[in-house]
Amino acid sequence: MSDGSQAKKSTRSAGVLLHPTSLPGPYGIGDLGPAARTWVDSLARAQQQWWQILPLGPTGYGDSPYQCFSAFAGNPNLISPQLLVDDGLLESGDVANVHFPAEHVDYGAIIPFKYGILAQAWERFQGGRAAALKEAFDSFKRTNAGWLDDYALFMALKEAHGGKSWHEWPAPLRARESKALAAARKELSQRMARHQFQQFLFFRQWRGLKQFANERGIRIIGDTPIFVSADSADVWANPELFFLDAQRKPTVVAGVPPDYFSATGQLWGNPLYNWDALAKTQYAWWVGRLRAMLKQVDLIRMDHFRGFEAYWEVPAGAATAQNGRWVKTPGAALLETLRRELGQVPLIAEDLGIITPEVEALRDAYHLPGMRVLQFAFDGKSENPYLPHNYVANTVVYTGTHDNDTTRGWYQSSPEEIKDRVRRYLGRDARDITWDFIRLAWSSVADYAIVPLQDLLDLGREGRMNTPGRAENNWSWRFTEGAIQSGVLERLTELTHVYGRAPMH
Repeated sequence: MSDGSQAKKSTRSAGVLLHPTSLPGPYGIGDLGPAARTWVDSLARAQQQWWQILPLGPTGYGDSPYQCFSAFAGNPNLISPQLLVDDGLLESGDVANVHFPAEHVDYGAIIPFKYGILAQAWERFQGGRAAALKEAFDSFKRTNAGWLDDYALFMALKEAHGGKSWHEWPAPLRARESKALAAARKELSQRMARHQFQQFLFFRQWRGLKQFANERGIRIIGDTPIFVSADSADVWANPELFFLDAQRKPTVVAGVPPDYFSATGQLWGNPLYNWDALAKTQYAWWVGRLRAMLKQVDLIRMDHFRGFEAYWEVPAGAATAQNGRWVKTPGAALLETLRRELGQVPLIAEDLGIITPEVEALRDAYHLPGMRVLQFAFDGKSENPYLPHNYVANTVVYTGTHDNDTTRGWYQSSPEEIKDRVRRYLGRDARDITWDFIRLAWSSVADYAIVPLQDLLDLGREGRMNTPGRAENNWSWRFTEGAIQSGVLERLTELTHVYGRAPMH
């Protein structure tokens, strides 16, 4: 958000989309340790300026980073065991002889593994190990108490109730009766402290990684989902900010109407904000959320930006998202408040899907770059906004996103008429379709050009990260050590220089 000067000063740049879970390493899931630093060095070597990630929150059922137990907390599964060894909180033998798949994340196996080693680290810390961290831990607890205390209690209670949703807890805990909460804090104090410690470890490791990246000219694009999970500390601790019934279950839920991805729409099921209640607090929850994000990343992708102009409301219990309605949102008031409270907030408007003139006006009033995805460009209409000849400079262009097939997979499965349009637009035979798309993105007038790593590696459908509307086999893709050959980085470096996206020294 700016007064317009940001758009005038912006320079052309490029980067790569890769969630940390997809990094290589021996512990079953990518983490914030040595492989992440190697990855940052690869980006810097290829003259990239951006590393785009997905949300970093603690994931629940389905392992989706867009359905987290907290909008503020970090994902403990991303904590690096190697860095815990370096800190003296683990012994190298604690994490030796582990065997996990290298090509994908087996969440069923890694979650108990990570739980176990993090519990060990906590025990060692309590026993006096890494004593130098004690002061920093105490400071972290004080600084983040606004969200950390509720989150730690929420997770401790969830553990004590066998992982059940908070809607299935005893009524006094659901309703946050003061006596019940006081008793829980006393009984579960050790569990709470362990969760607080895990958050301290996560943010300590993330802060170190971000500093490492920034020192090498790599900035981080983070991702803020507009909605939060029903089973989250946010909804449990702030029920007045959502449309909930007497049992504190959602009365209406979020989704989108039928679109490119689904003929029946997408039923996300997230509770919807009570914007009138938020307005009465001067949008304090949102201000706190964005303030926290700005400490973690350099640029924020606002997922489902159109929901800040109007959102698709579906009655709770509906089987699909078809029978919903659009409800207006006070997006301008929120954005004004954010600007007043936080100053110039660097945002990307994820404006994919059904976008109206009102959504575009809201985006443009705050000079926010929108998103363009090349895979959406070839419906045969020359005015299609995803075709590069229709871009404005204040845009982020992607070959595809985490919700798309890889470019190769998309092209191979496309009807012949779309393939024909692609070839004619490119003026090429499309035998090297993935790099044709990267070149097309990099050569466009868009200020920012981003490619998923799967496209850099020219993968087919096996590299897909997420299929919207499908519950299984998402969020698990990883690349293996050595998969990024130097020739790939050299090719990317060349395009980045040719099209004026390399950093200016």
